[in-house]
Amino acid sequence: MHHDEMIGKVQALAHLPDRGSAERAAHAVVTTLSERLPAGLARHVAAQLPPDMAAAMREAADASGADSGTAGERFGLTAFAGRIADRACTDEEGALREAVAVLEVLDAALAPELTERMAGALPADIRELLPVGRATENPEEAG
Repeated sequence: MHHDEMIGKVQALAHLPDRGSAERAAHAVVTTLSERLPAGLARHVAAQLPPDMAAAMREAADASGADSGTAGERFGLTAFAGRIADRACTDEEGALREAVAVLEVLDAALAPELTERMAGALPADIRELLPVGRATENPEEAG
């Protein structure tokens, strides 16, 4: 998926007023996600993204100073939303809406096995923002 297509989808899904807001949201989410993921996994995700988004992800992974096998920073949904809100210049409710939109677009752009690995590396509260996390949120309703 190309950068312009991804940003357009983020803008539409998050109901953002313009492309600039969608760009900020996308960069805020991928940067924060990269801080939470193990550095090696963040780099694998970055390898499947358009250059702009990949650069934001790699920079955050490299800034963590962790080697490829090290777990990402440990923080939950509240800190995740707070970091996105700060970076995207929005409130936490907007940050969560933007995170869901960006993660939905990432889900469509990434290889399924990479999305599964990413979901497995996140705590349950953040994983619920992923399409796969929302699908398995209420397993008793599925059967």
